[in-house]
Amino acid sequence: EYLQFPRVRAFPGDWYRSTISIRPERQERIRTAMSLSESSMGDHTVFSLSDRFVERLAAHQPMLATQMGVAGHDAAWGKHDPESWQDLKALLREVRSELVCLPPSDRYWERLGRRVLDDYLAVRLEQIERGEPLRDLNNIASPLQAFRETFDLMPRASEADWLAIAKRLESIGQAIDGYTACLTAGRQRGLLAARRQARACLEQCRVHSSDGAFFDTLAQQVLDTGTSSSIQRLVATGVQTARAAYSRLGDYLQRDYLPVCSGKDGVGLERYRFATRSFLLTEIDHHAVYHWGWQEITRLKQQMDTVIHRIEPGESFREIVRLLKTDPRYAVDSPESFLERMSEIQRDALERLNTRVFEVPAQVRTVEVRFAPKGSTLGAYYVQPSEDFSRPGCVWYAKPANVTAFPLYDEVTTAYHEGFPGHHLQIGVQLSLGDQLTRAHRLAIWHDGYGEGWALYAERLMGELGFLDQPEYEFGLLASQMMRACRVVIDIGMHLGLTIPPDAPFQPGAGWTFETAVQLLIDYGLMDAENACSDVTRYLGWPGQAISYKVGEQFILDLREQAKCKDWFTLKEFHRRVLGSGPVGLDHLKELILAQP
Repeated sequence: EYLQFPRVRAFPGDWYRSTISIRPERQERIRTAMSLSESSMGDHTVFSLSDRFVERLAAHQPMLATQMGVAGHDAAWGKHDPESWQDLKALLREVRSELVCLPPSDRYWERLGRRVLDDYLAVRLEQIERGEPLRDLNNIASPLQAFRETFDLMPRASEADWLAIAKRLESIGQAIDGYTACLTAGRQRGLLAARRQARACLEQCRVHSSDGAFFDTLAQQVLDTGTSSSIQRLVATGVQTARAAYSRLGDYLQRDYLPVCSGKDGVGLERYRFATRSFLLTEIDHHAVYHWGWQEITRLKQQMDTVIHRIEPGESFREIVRLLKTDPRYAVDSPESFLERMSEIQRDALERLNTRVFEVPAQVRTVEVRFAPKGSTLGAYYVQPSEDFSRPGCVWYAKPANVTAFPLYDEVTTAYHEGFPGHHLQIGVQLSLGDQLTRAHRLAIWHDGYGEGWALYAERLMGELGFLDQPEYEFGLLASQMMRACRVVIDIGMHLGLTIPPDAPFQPGAGWTFETAVQLLIDYGLMDAENACSDVTRYLGWPGQAISYKVGEQFILDLREQAKCKDWFTLKEFHRRVLGSGPVGLDHLKELILAQP
């Protein structure tokens, strides 16, 4: 009577709690729906509902509009106080009510759009109802960073562009004051970020309010563009306003927020379960995944030891890492050379894999590579194209201070993760599917288990396809995998208060501390101390997100293995189906891939 999909085999124990059952008659409906003309999909009700929702969401959250590339909101911030979150909750509930009232449909893209939108609305509503926006303060992905990073996404080609920048600079204080009111409301309700997050954010405020930091660069850039003197004055005045706003936020954190913060970093099982479900849209057995993470660390360390002998026979693990980080043979000697090398890697992969392993939309056959502004979080990150692709996708790299040599052993893998065929391809395909995916699905919806899982899968795929054919690059891939495995055990272990297993290769039987986690990233994740401290702070302030990479990747790998028995399976077709779904929850992805004929 039912088609029962086997549970994922790669993890010990029943860590995926759900089993997807699809009636044979539903499989037939999916086959019929897939044969419908895609050109007719735009007439379906969920598409028009989604269009209206995106416009209303963009008006309510202009920062998100800029991120999505929705025009018309670049001069505004919107409200960021507690009342604005209640307004957003009302909007989400209204849209969900409209969604429920839509007439039944068997059309594939219509049903996909409804499921995806409902999943998104449910998670966002629960986040607001739990009061999460009132304690949204961490070192990487909170409004404090988003205010500053919004300027990275704004065009700077015309007087109108610079006028929008000037207006946002002028009014940023109101947005930050609204955010401060949210933190105050959270403080009054006992919903507080941990002390470590507040300290990290205080340091960022001090950077953004200081001389020579990001905002001062805007004042210099507008002078170099030849815009009118009146706009130049507006930008210069706005720069001082923005610096003062961040200084005021820093004072608030130091004076009012830090003294009442808890020193406890872990969030506990109940909140962590919600966080992981939000990122993955599947239920996991946290203890089983925790032990699997330690098994991965042991396996990857053995593989890394094998590769070491191909790089420099006889060298120790620590010595080979030092060699790869310092020897000129494995580095480029200038920032300009580094950016050019990363761009070259993107171009080469695109040329060799387009039409053979992927179908790459014309709009995303270029990806920019830049250094991130001073004060940005350490590491690399990707910013998606605008809706109309007038703003191309871009990989941003944090530029270390006083560094002239840039090791490449691990950066090649990072380039594939952030750029092509990782985030740049995944998001580019998503944005290009305007006749199939709803506007909300393309622009506003993101699930880390799917998105980060794909990017980590892309790293491994490039190794399988022979792009990491030098042993130092293979070592870099294993180092990337190792770091993500370390994230799994640190994130779950610290938030749930677990101990390190007695058979673990690192401090067996010990309890977790911040220093223990940092040392694991130094010894096994191959990070320097500064990056390791920043990363552990990130995991503690963003619970559940860190495991989405490795869990999502394994989910996709297992789907690929199960899909090999399908008549349709080729590597290219598998990728088309995974990317063609747009961002979805992991349970939903499994259903979409394995239910299709």
